[in-house]
Amino acid sequence: MIRALTFVLLTFAAITVSAQEAKSLFDGKSLEGWKGNTEIWSVKDGAITATVAAGQLKYNTFLIWQGGDVADFEFTCKYKMVGNNSGIQYRSKVLDAEKFILSGYQADIDATLKYSGINYEEKARGILAERGQRVTIGADGKKSVEAIGDATELGSKIRKEDWNDYRIVAKGNRLQHYINDTLMSEVIDEQSEKAAKSGVLGLQAHVGPAMTVQFKELKLKALK
Repeated sequence: MIRALTFVLLTFAAITVSAQEAKSLFDGKSLEGWKGNTEIWSVKDGAITATVAAGQLKYNTFLIWQGGDVADFEFTCKYKMVGNNSGIQYRSKVLDAEKFILSGYQADIDATLKYSGINYEEKARGILAERGQRVTIGADGKKSVEAIGDATELGSKIRKEDWNDYRIVAKGNRLQHYINDTLMSEVIDEQSEKAAKSGVLGLQAHVGPAMTVQFKELKLKALK
């Protein structure tokens, strides 16, 4: 009886793990499953691409995944950034559906490598954690900061104007950003009235100077 029960439990566990395997969010040739300003977003060289001329945008705009809200998850992709700033938005809310404007957590990307890897809350609390920081945000909004590395040294692991691997792990109130398999920042958000538990996923095209950002091999795995 015990052996039989163990077999059933192991079988159920295997099925559960299988159900949580990462799924691809991009077919490599079209923007199917995504929605955004098609004057900005397209597919080039097998990658989701935002091309922005200097001064073209009046506000940050996003390409929004249409597959539903994300909550606890692991997201991975490859990205390449040339000029200006971008980011991966998650657990976010739509402020303007026609202009594709989002607010929420962002895994930052920038061409100068100053901000890449940080956690920035778009149109809300701003920078939550710099690169090289683990930040606990208390219920009262006050931050407790712990160093997990040197920002400049961590930045040296990012390839400028070349392909890099980004991984975001969001589980409960713990949010981790990895670039090229190195932890860049971590946030533990205990400010319950502002800490988002779920929301949309999006890719950013930033107002300002000319930029090109590309994403490929985008994969999402739900965490249970």
